[in-house]
Amino acid sequence: MYQSLLGSALVAAAFVLLGQAARVVHDWDIGYLTVNRDGYTTRRAIGVNGQLPFPPVYATKGDTLVINVHNSLDLPTSIHAHGIFQKGTNYMDGAGLITQCGIPPGENFTYEINADQAGTFWIHGHYSHQNVDGLRTPLVIYDTEPAALEYDEDMLIFLEEWYSNEFSVRMAEVLNPLVPFPPPPSFPYGLINGINGNDTAPITFVPGRKYRLRVINMSSTEWFKFSLPGHQLQIIEADGVDSVPHTVDGLDLGPGQRYSVVVTAHDTDQYNYQFNATLYANFVPFIPGMNPRYYQGLIEYKTGAPVKTIAQGDDRQMEWSDDIVLKAWDRQPLMPVDKTFNWTISSKKYSNNITLAILDEIPFQPPLVPPLFSAMSMGDLALNDTIYGPQTRAHVLRLNEVVEIVIHNPTILDHAMHLHGHDFQVTEYGPSGTQVDPDAPPIPVRKFSEWPMRRDTFVVPAFHYAKVRFHADNPGVWMFHCHMDVHFAMGLALTFVEAPDVLQKQQTIPQGFFDMCHRQGIPTSGNGAGNAGFNLTGLPPIPN
Repeated sequence: MYQSLLGSALVAAAFVLLGQAARVVHDWDIGYLTVNRDGYTTRRAIGVNGQLPFPPVYATKGDTLVINVHNSLDLPTSIHAHGIFQKGTNYMDGAGLITQCGIPPGENFTYEINADQAGTFWIHGHYSHQNVDGLRTPLVIYDTEPAALEYDEDMLIFLEEWYSNEFSVRMAEVLNPLVPFPPPPSFPYGLINGINGNDTAPITFVPGRKYRLRVINMSSTEWFKFSLPGHQLQIIEADGVDSVPHTVDGLDLGPGQRYSVVVTAHDTDQYNYQFNATLYANFVPFIPGMNPRYYQGLIEYKTGAPVKTIAQGDDRQMEWSDDIVLKAWDRQPLMPVDKTFNWTISSKKYSNNITLAILDEIPFQPPLVPPLFSAMSMGDLALNDTIYGPQTRAHVLRLNEVVEIVIHNPTILDHAMHLHGHDFQVTEYGPSGTQVDPDAPPIPVRKFSEWPMRRDTFVVPAFHYAKVRFHADNPGVWMFHCHMDVHFAMGLALTFVEAPDVLQKQQTIPQGFFDMCHRQGIPTSGNGAGNAGFNLTGLPPIPN
C-alpha cells in the first residue's frame, strides 16, 4: 500500500517537471461496500469504484481536476475539496444543502476544480457526513516553484480513525431523547494509509536522502500524534500554506489538519527505526489500550537490519507542532480588523430532551433553499442576514473586509474549526473558563511573534479562547463548522455570505446544479424558505 502511494507521487511529480497544465480526470462510482479495515470489525462503508481506501488524487498547480461522480448510494451525495478556495467557482465547493443540493441516487455529476493552490489537501464527502464512513482521500497539488527546503522524494501518510458502527447509528444514539446524554463513548481504531496502523507497510529510507512527508489527519473526531524517534521533522507546510522551516519532535494533528515535514535520513543503513502514531481524544475516558491507542511502523533502511529502538520520552518534554509558533513563508503582516465576531461554544438540552451544540446563539440547520441559491436570486435583499433563515446562522460580509473571529471554549472538549473558501491568520490563544484540575499550571496568553501562520483548520483547545483573522476576498457562501462530525451534526456550524452583490455579478451557477435540486423537489430561488422578501413561513421551528 505505502509503496504504491509513493509511486503515484513520483509519477505525478514528473508532470511538475514538464510544467504543463492538464485536465486530470477521475471517474468515481460512489457506493456501499462491506469492509474490515481495522482488523476487528466488518461493516458497511462507503467507497469509490468498489475500493476502500481508494487512490489519492494528484495534480499540479494550474491543472483542472475533473471528477465524474456516479452516485450508487441510496442517499444524495457530494464531495468537498478541503482547503481549496474555489475562487470564482463557489458552486463547486460541494457543501451539501449549502452550495448544492446533492447528487441524487443513481445520477451523475461532474466536478471541475481549479488547482490554483499548491500543497496538501484532501477530498471528502460533505453530505450526511458520509466522510465518516469512508468517503475521503488525500489530495496533493504539486507546486511549480521550489519548496522552502530541498528534498529528494515525496511521501504521503494519511491517518484515520475507524468506528465499528456507521455514523448514522452513532448519531441516533446522540440524538435519542430517551437515553441519557452523552451516550457511552466509542473507542475507534487507528488506520495508517488506509489499514490497521500496526499493519502498515514500512516507510523506506535511503541513507543521506531527504524526504518530504505529507501527513494528513482525515479523522472525523479524534486527534493523532505522529513522530519518528531518532529523526527531526522540519515543518515546511501546514494546511496548504508554506511555513518558514521549523524543527519539531512530532506533529499533533486535529481532524482535518495537514503538515508537510522534511526529514533527513541517517548516513548509514546499519539500523532500521520505528515511527509512532498515537490516536487519542481528551474528551473520553483514559483506558489503557483503548484511549489512547498506540501504533508503530517500520522506518526501513535495509531489509533485515536490526531495529534501533529510541525511547520517545514524555510528551510534555517534546516539541510538538504549534501554529502559534510557526511563521508564514510569504511573510504577510498581521491584517487590520474591520469586523469582529465573538462566539462561545456551548451545548443545550432542549424541550424535546435532545442536546444540541451552539456556536452562534442557536444550533445550525440547513434551510429549505441552499443559501448560495438565495444569495444569487434575492437581489439587494441578499445583503440582509435575515433572509437566509435564523438556523442558517448567516453573516453577510462586505468584499475585502478583514474579519476577526474570537471563539471561547469553556468546555472539556477540544474543537477543530474549519472555514471553507479561506485560510486564517492564527494570532492568539488564551484561557477561557475554569480548568478542571486546580493544580494544573495556569493557561498563558500566547500570541504570534511575526508573520502569523495561516491555516484553514485551527484547534480551539479545552478551556481556551482562540483568535483568528481572514480576508473576505472570495465572494460566495462558505461554511464555518467544527470538523468533529458529531459536533457539526449537532449544530456547531454557521455560514458566511460573502459579498453577495459582487457574487451575483461575477458568477453564474451552471444549469446542472439547478437540475439536481429540481429532481429532488428543492426550490432554487427565494429566501431560506423559498418565499419572497422576509416571509420565512415553512422553515422548521427554532428549538426551545
